[in-house]
Amino acid sequence: LPDGVNISKEARSAISRAASVFVLYATSCANNFAMKGKRKTLNAGDVLSAMEEMEFQRFVGPLKESLEVYRREQKGKKEARKDKDKKTDWKEQDKSREEENDDDDERMEEEEPNEEEEVDN
Repeated sequence: LPDGVNISKEARSAISRAASVFVLYATSCANNFAMKGKRKTLNAGDVLSAMEEMEFQRFVGPLKESLEVYRREQKGKKEARKDKDKKTDWKEQDKSREEENDDDDERMEEEEPNEEEEVDN
């Protein structure tokens, strides 16, 4: 909103109700597309088709662009998680190797006879 614009509580409430009704209507229309496809889960294509059916074509382009941005972000996050997991795996493998080496060193120390403990019979 531009600076200096005030909105009454009643107007805020009316906008909130209108937004809720819009979302419910859009969801209902998108659900019809999912049902036609014999699915129970709504997907982005259902929502875009619903927008066109509701005669909100002007929103379809911006919604598609936003969806692509979202998908790129999610793909980037997924790849970052994979990279992080790979680094963690390498660190865990290195740590495991170090622990194995430490265990081997301890075993070798235990196996070395202590000269003071040896008794000749």
